[in-house]
Amino acid sequence: MSNNAEWIERMPLAFRQWLDGRRLDEVECIVSDLAGVARGKAMPAAKFAKAEQLYLPVSIFFQTITGGYADFDDDLEWTEADLVLVPDYEAATAVPWTGDVTLQVVHDIYDSKGEPLGMAPRNVLKRIVGLYHAQGWKPVVAPELEFYLTKPNVDPNMPIEPPIGRTGRKGVGRQAYSMSAVDEYGPVIDDIYDFAEAQGFEIDTIIQEGGAGQIEINLMHGDPLALADQVFFYKRSIREAALRNDCFATFMAKPMEDQPGSAMHIHQSVVDLKTGKNLFSDESGDTTDLFYGFLGGQQKHLPSVLAVLAPYVNSYRRFVVGGSAPVNLEWGKDNRSAGLRVPLSKPEARRVENRVAGMDCNPYLAIATSLACGYLGMMAGTAPRAAVRGDAYSTSEAPILPRDLSSALDIFEADKEMSALLGPEFSDLYKTIKRYELEEFNQVISPWERDHLLLNV
Repeated sequence: MSNNAEWIERMPLAFRQWLDGRRLDEVECIVSDLAGVARGKAMPAAKFAKAEQLYLPVSIFFQTITGGYADFDDDLEWTEADLVLVPDYEAATAVPWTGDVTLQVVHDIYDSKGEPLGMAPRNVLKRIVGLYHAQGWKPVVAPELEFYLTKPNVDPNMPIEPPIGRTGRKGVGRQAYSMSAVDEYGPVIDDIYDFAEAQGFEIDTIIQEGGAGQIEINLMHGDPLALADQVFFYKRSIREAALRNDCFATFMAKPMEDQPGSAMHIHQSVVDLKTGKNLFSDESGDTTDLFYGFLGGQQKHLPSVLAVLAPYVNSYRRFVVGGSAPVNLEWGKDNRSAGLRVPLSKPEARRVENRVAGMDCNPYLAIATSLACGYLGMMAGTAPRAAVRGDAYSTSEAPILPRDLSSALDIFEADKEMSALLGPEFSDLYKTIKRYELEEFNQVISPWERDHLLLNV
């Protein structure tokens, strides 16, 4: 342990407290791929302490969600070039569900020339945050995580079912904010709390959402990169907590057709980089031009990045007219039917809630693209439409959001301003990967087709 003491002292306090003098067994060196899946390598702690350089092949970014590889016109794809991993010790936490004493460390990714890899999701977010900093601005976010606990589903041909709670009964929907419903899955919730504490994460609230077995966890507001790291870690932690208690946790946008979808709402504000003052409010507490510019940018550009906020065919099952997810980009004060909600708050906490993003998104990319929309609006002074009053589901006069991935990708490709902002290396790869996934899906014959077309057409 004496050989490891120096670099362990660089770890966050929460990890050092959790370690509590124990011998560290293993280190997991991880990165996020385009889907938000943790990829990397594990090694004995002693080897990690001595390692001068770590590498991963660039091909991890060319994989589709099914494990196939998109044909991307780039020499890196065929040479399987190595990428250089650099640990970010601020993004290091315990892995409290393992039998061994284990540390996980998020790594930044560079090419062989020492340049940040443009297609890496964490680097995309860093790029956007850097644009804010160049203006003297600091973005602040607070994600909300919705997910379902379900019965273990080992046959993809069978529908997903709600879990069996402590009463022995299957979960039912329409129990939003019910404390009894939360208690029904108490052991899972307890493990989530324990895992969060071991990793040094502070949960704001946990509530029962409207779906059967649907839970929402609200995180404290803070730095976009740190919060994206937390969501990245939370997804893994929540899955492990569920498995420990004989159920699954799923972050699919719409896992059950008769239940509401799961979103990752993103609360967003912008403060002065030096003073920390909220730039959405003036000295008298009124809204500012920057606030309206941010809103206008969200309305103008969010359709261009919907393919990132809703990245799969299943994502668009949420956007059902008359459903619980907004199908519009109207804005309103304390109005949950609007895609852009301005919650009730004091002037210093004035913020914009993006209610469009699905929980199946990559958190780095979702936060990056949402902030990019606001940035473009603030820079251009884009004016938003007038605030909507009443039911935005039915009163919106603006076009609704794209209803399928193909349409969303068309809009993503057409917005050259957004592509340049996110970086062409990322934008070109992302649309290629998503087109491949869409083609893979289109080759699948669904149960609906067999049920209604086999003998009727």
